[in-house]
This record gives sequence, C-alpha cells and structure tokens, in this order.
Amino acid sequence: MMKVSRLADYAVVVLVALSRSEDGLMSASDIAGKTGLPEPTVAKVLKLLAKDGIVTSIRGATGGYSLDADIEQISIAKIVKAVDGPIALTACVEGSMGSCDYEGCCAVKGRWSPVNAALHKALDDVSLADMI
Repeated sequence: MMKVSRLADYAVVVLVALSRSEDGLMSASDIAGKTGLPEPTVAKVLKLLAKDGIVTSIRGATGGYSLDADIEQISIAKIVKAVDGPIALTACVEGSMGSCDYEGCCAVKGRWSPVNAALHKALDDVSLADMI
C-alpha cells in the first residue's frame, strides 16, 4: 500500500488552516488550536514548510506564519516534497547508486521511472485550493 506520510497529511491540514486565517498570519499555537494537532507537531511541520519556501515565518510579538504563495499555486507534490523529501516509489527511482543489492541484475531497472513520473504529475496537478 502506498500512503502519504502522516506528517505530509498534517502539513496539508496546517496549510488549510493557515489559508483560512482572516489576516493571513497565524502562530503555531493558533494553528494547533484550530486543527487539534499537537503544537510541537505543528511547529515541526511549519519549520519544514518554511525551509522549502511554502510559508514565511515572521518573528516578534505580532508574528506568526503566512503562506508564501496563493493556494492555487501550492501543489500537493510540493508539500509532500517539503515534508518527506523527493517523491520516489522505489530506491532506484531516487537515483542513489548502491541502494539495492540486485541493482546489477534487475530485470525492471529503470522501469519504475515512468510510474514515478505519473505519480509526481498527479500530485503536482492537485493544489492546496483543491483540498479546501
């Protein structure tokens, strides 16, 4: 079974809450209160999303987090990548050499790439706006 990680799922929930903010700015504790997620988890997700440029962190007493782009421009693929790293169905799709003991004699070596590309495109075609 293929599944999006729990943290990537939480990232979508966090971003939806942030997109619904009246002034476009929310603290991690405000988001935790609105979503029911634990504040440390929300803070971790926001840190990952900020590192990838999906949200911006504003310091100070009146600070918080804001979206870096319109919700139509934030794809699910970008969110998953920010939280989980590159989207790859198998180790050989990641391109890391020596990731499989059977790499030299694999009958399907390179055949997962089109499947991975299709999955990536499907996730890229769904925006945060589509999730609301």
